[in-house]
Amino acid sequence: MRTLLVAFLLISGFASAQITLSNADFADGGDTVRMSSTTDPTIDFLSTGANYTWDFSGLVAESQVLKNYFDLGGTSVLMQFLFGGFAPPAYQATNYTASNDLPLDQFGSFLPVNISEVNAVSKNTADSITSIGFSIVVDGNEVPFKSDTIETRYQFPANFGDVYSSRGYTNLDLNPIFDAIWIQYRQRSSNIDGWGQITTPLGSFDALRIRHAIQEQDSLYIGQFGTWIELPIPASNIYEWWTTGELEPILRITTSDFNGTETVTDIEYRDVYDPLLAGTSELISEVNVYPNPATNELKLDGFQIGSSYIIISAEGKLVQSGDVDISSQTISLEDFESGSYTLLVKNTDGTFAKSTFVKQ
Repeated sequence: MRTLLVAFLLISGFASAQITLSNADFADGGDTVRMSSTTDPTIDFLSTGANYTWDFSGLVAESQVLKNYFDLGGTSVLMQFLFGGFAPPAYQATNYTASNDLPLDQFGSFLPVNISEVNAVSKNTADSITSIGFSIVVDGNEVPFKSDTIETRYQFPANFGDVYSSRGYTNLDLNPIFDAIWIQYRQRSSNIDGWGQITTPLGSFDALRIRHAIQEQDSLYIGQFGTWIELPIPASNIYEWWTTGELEPILRITTSDFNGTETVTDIEYRDVYDPLLAGTSELISEVNVYPNPATNELKLDGFQIGSSYIIISAEGKLVQSGDVDISSQTISLEDFESGSYTLLVKNTDGTFAKSTFVKQ
């Protein structure tokens, strides 16, 4: 009986272990991570503690996306200047990725310009991951901004019981594209409040649970009206379950405070590829070309030799076509008029890629 009890305790001990997270467990430039999303207003995001068991095996994916973390290779001269090797050490970025940290549903409606892309720029180091700025595309023009105060999202090594806080401040002056200034101030309080084992449709994992409480204040100044507009951003919480080696949380639940009630606004979790759920954007992947904006030539790196390409103007006119002959190819733009263009590439494996660029 004693032998069986000892065996049971040993098995139980191996079933759930208290882990430590390092920066290597988080995505960085060049990484891709597949995430599924779902809705469940009744999901339990509060229960946590030491040696806890979380069962989210019943989650049913409604959509799916492949999240890309890009390095700065091939980005614009201005991006390189603000976040590249010549920038101050704290602003030397290691990745950028698509972000919804700007409240464009409120912010964009005030502006007579089209903001088509928002990227968060980050620095991943052995002791922390920090938010150092943004890059936005306004009417086809890439405009990067440094954060005046750098927000720390994670501190390492990360262990159960760790508590830390940080704040971020970013001033985005859209002049001369448009006479407007947007200011974001964020206060983040983070608490690693649980450890144990989590189960999702992907499997079971030893995990740490991190809660981020975020207070945000956003203001927009529109010069033609000469007034500041305060954007009402509710307080929010982000609950994350992290394990080693997965690069994104096994599960992330985001809530917002609406009239004193904490309401689930987003649920996403690590998953495997499902062709019925993957977004249509995966059928045509986004790639980088440089420089962008370009003057007399455009460089293509990393395309499959033997691929074919076409370039289409903003009016939908076919401007040029050709084949990719070498792994690093240059396309002459000397006969192109100034404006925005789309590059479409058909790879040798039958997949497609695209990129947009501006000829100055």
